[in-house]
This record gives sequence, structure tokens and C-alpha cells, in this order.
Amino acid sequence: MKTSESEHTEIDLLLETIYQRYGYDFRSYARASIERRIRQFLSNAGCASVAEMIPRVGDDDAFASRLIRYFSISVTEMFRDPLVYRAVREEVVPLLRTWPHCKIWHAGCATGEEVYSLAIVLREEGIYDRATIYATDFNNKALDRAREGIYEMDKIQEATRNYQQAGGKRSLSEYYHARYKAAVMDSSLKERVVFSSHNLASDSVFGEMHLIFCRNVLIYFNRDLQNRVLGLFTESLVHGGFLCLGTKEDLRFTDFRDRYEVVDDKARIYKKKDRS
Repeated sequence: MKTSESEHTEIDLLLETIYQRYGYDFRSYARASIERRIRQFLSNAGCASVAEMIPRVGDDDAFASRLIRYFSISVTEMFRDPLVYRAVREEVVPLLRTWPHCKIWHAGCATGEEVYSLAIVLREEGIYDRATIYATDFNNKALDRAREGIYEMDKIQEATRNYQQAGGKRSLSEYYHARYKAAVMDSSLKERVVFSSHNLASDSVFGEMHLIFCRNVLIYFNRDLQNRVLGLFTESLVHGGFLCLGTKEDLRFTDFRDRYEVVDDKARIYKKKDRS
């Protein structure tokens, strides 16, 4: 559906209202994705137009919270893209071992499945106990689910296949407890994880990291916001630190392509170059 000029202006005003009132900045998100999600929200919220939503967002915190959650992309699964986790095992972990302690930022962690996947890899490779994983997202409801670590059992079968393809060394069932129709991740996998709210569109640098995971998030940002976020990551990484993006994301067309060398092109893993 093509957006009219007036609706385009209304969406601009809506996004500006959200930013000014709540501090969430969606103004630089990929426009097609934002427009699609606003239309979905319109049909479910019983609003006749975007213009009708603007004053409600300004006055009704619960309504605004529902809308903001629509902008959060929570499509994820355990060991998503197994080749990535195999590459982390084989190409990243050996270098992480050279640091006495490694700090990892999992940005845009959504409901946490990939955080636990990474924790399992680190445990099997013997460096979990000297790692700290900072798992962040702007969606607090998704973060709550990530902290709980409770997932539908029917998704575990696919996760088990992914885990095996990712080079899993044990049985995935050793890392969760079955409860009714749910899988509860073992509490030991949370010991080195810090869940925290962070908005990539507006918040600042996040410490000195040895590895940054941010997979399938940049594809929802426009070019300017992509470069802003990559600037955050580059500033947050130690020299020689690693950046892992989604398999459909690529540094080659960004302002930071010369700051990294490719570690694994298929897995989209990059290593920050030392400044000469």
C-alpha cells in the first residue's frame, strides 16, 4: 500500500511525538518496516487513522507502550543460523581465550534465545566462567522474557537440530528443564549474563567489549542509523575485538568498512583493525 503525502506527514509527527514524550527514537528506522507495523497496529487498535493516534500517544502511556512494542522486532530462535555459532566456536573463541576476561555485548537480544545459545557455546568451549555477557534491548517486555528463559517446548526440536549443526558437544536437553509444555533454561546459564535496557537509536557507548553480537537488527534501520550504531559498536570494541552481524547484513556498504577485516564472510563476523 502506497503512503499518501498527508499520511507520510502524520507518521513523521507520530514518531516525533513518541521521541519527545518517551525518548524512543524510531525516526531513522527503515520507513517501509515502520509503516507496515503502524498499519498493523491501526487495524488491531481500532483507530481510524494515524492522525487519531498522535494525541493518544501523547496522553495515554499504556496505548503508547503497546505501539512501541509493535516496533520491536523479536523474531529469533536458539542457535539461529547454526553456521554462525560454529564459526564462533572455531574462529572467535580461540582468540577470546587469549584475554584473561572477555566482555560480550549482545545488542538487540529480543527474548533471549540467542543469548542462551552463545552462553552454551562459551560453556562448552571452557570460557564461560571468565566471560560477562551484557544482553540489551529497548523492549522491556522482551527483556523480561529473556530473564525468565522460558520457551515453548515445540520450538526446542528445531533448536536441537540447530545446536547439533552448530557443533554442539552434548545434548541440548542438558541445558534446560522440561516443565509442562515449556523448556526452562538452566539457571547456571544466567550466572554470567546481565540483562539491561539499551536503545541503539539514542543511547551511548556500552563499555569495552571483546565481542559484539547484533544480528538481524540493522536491516530495520536506514543508512544513517546503521552508521550511527556501527559507530557505537566500533567505539565499544577493544582493538582486535569481534563484531557479528546478521547473515543478511554487511559492512561493505557502510562508513566503517575500512575499520574491520573479514573473519568469516558467510557468518558475517568481522575483526576490528588496530589503528596504525
